[in-house]
Amino acid sequence: MNFTRAGVLAVAWLAGGCALESPASRGGEAGEVPAAWSATREAKAGVDHHWVRGIGGPPLASLVAEAVAANPDLKASAARVDQAAALAKVAGADRLPALGAGTQAGRRKQNFIGFPGGGGSSTNNSFGVSLEAAWELDVWGKLKAGTEAAIADAQAQRQVYEGARVSLAAQVSKAWLAVAEANEQLALAERAVKSRQESEDAVRSRFEGALEAEGGSAAQVRLSQSDLASSRAALEARRGDREQALRQLELLLGRYPAARVREVERLPAMPPPPPVGLPSELLLRRPDILAAERQLAAAGRRLDQAEKARFPELSLTGSLGTATDQLGDLLSSGFGVWSLGGSLSQPIFQGGRIEGGIESAAAVDRESVANLQRVVLGAFGEVEQALSSELFLQRREQETSSAAALAKEASERAAEEFRGGTGDVLTYLAAQQREIDTAAQVVALRRLRLANRVDLHLALGGDFTL
Repeated sequence: MNFTRAGVLAVAWLAGGCALESPASRGGEAGEVPAAWSATREAKAGVDHHWVRGIGGPPLASLVAEAVAANPDLKASAARVDQAAALAKVAGADRLPALGAGTQAGRRKQNFIGFPGGGGSSTNNSFGVSLEAAWELDVWGKLKAGTEAAIADAQAQRQVYEGARVSLAAQVSKAWLAVAEANEQLALAERAVKSRQESEDAVRSRFEGALEAEGGSAAQVRLSQSDLASSRAALEARRGDREQALRQLELLLGRYPAARVREVERLPAMPPPPPVGLPSELLLRRPDILAAERQLAAAGRRLDQAEKARFPELSLTGSLGTATDQLGDLLSSGFGVWSLGGSLSQPIFQGGRIEGGIESAAAVDRESVANLQRVVLGAFGEVEQALSSELFLQRREQETSSAAALAKEASERAAEEFRGGTGDVLTYLAAQQREIDTAAQVVALRRLRLANRVDLHLALGGDFTL
């Protein structure tokens, strides 16, 4: 994309064309992270977006691509990447000579009062052109440190954008799964209404046949009617859930929330399980970890810059041009003027400004170390939580599926017994409700497992392999 290309080119120009470099990694100061961070194969690989197809295939991948192109929040994050790259470019300008060209023109009249003959006046013209230069020599590397800190800031902001992008992909995936679940739940609710209608007809038929000896009563009719009304209410609730899920997905896509996005009718099949013993190096692709590491590198360079503010500043100035009282001679070398100068300034008393700057930079540096430790620890926690949830959700789905199969069989048998005159209505209605509830739980658990798999990919910064 244009903004990312522009940002990368700007940072590359600063780091390459001006004899600068990206600050070295300080990840080793945060504990369980590699010292040579940027040199690792995992960090260079970056975020892996192939996992999206593994969850939902081409339809989901297409929606994620649409969201990346149109989502307003991601566009704002992209603009911040450009801002950081521009600030790095501005910071690098301080190390280069400043050149400026100018022209000047003036007319001056002076009156002479008290001279013999009534005084008089004199009128003079002055014209000139000049080329001026000023350059602060970065003897101690103070300006270099500030520029490299700005480069690290731009790199961190780029990782923040990557984090927003992968987070958006996860949000779209979960919203898409929510739509799929809503459609399945809606289909189950429609089946439940149909089933309740059948049971209400059966109970009413028994009541109208005055089969009290077989259990027919007005209370049973009312009970079956109540269950039917509740099923219809649940059906409307499911429709509302689907409409809400559709609109949420459309907002993430950058569309107007009209609930018209192309729907997915069923949840996809569960992808293969993650391999045993995932390498911790996969975490090095995570944008939030890479951003925190770059922020730490920037803090270190700013601390160095603050400490070097104690040293003298050496500046050179020069100018070259012409000065004349005739406009026609403005470009004549015979009226040339030039100057060359230098200055050396040593801070002596600044009212605590320099020491305060050092203390502030040191505090920011300590904060950045702690922040990287927090992000890394949180990343490990997210991976462990997702892997743990993977196991328990799988077991829950297996047991709930078994319960759903048994509930369906019980409901069928209860219906047969009731219609045959050997079963009671309470057992019939309760078995029917159990079948409805367990079927809905199975669908909900399948969606939770898929959403947890999305979380695992998010925690790992992509797929299970590099």
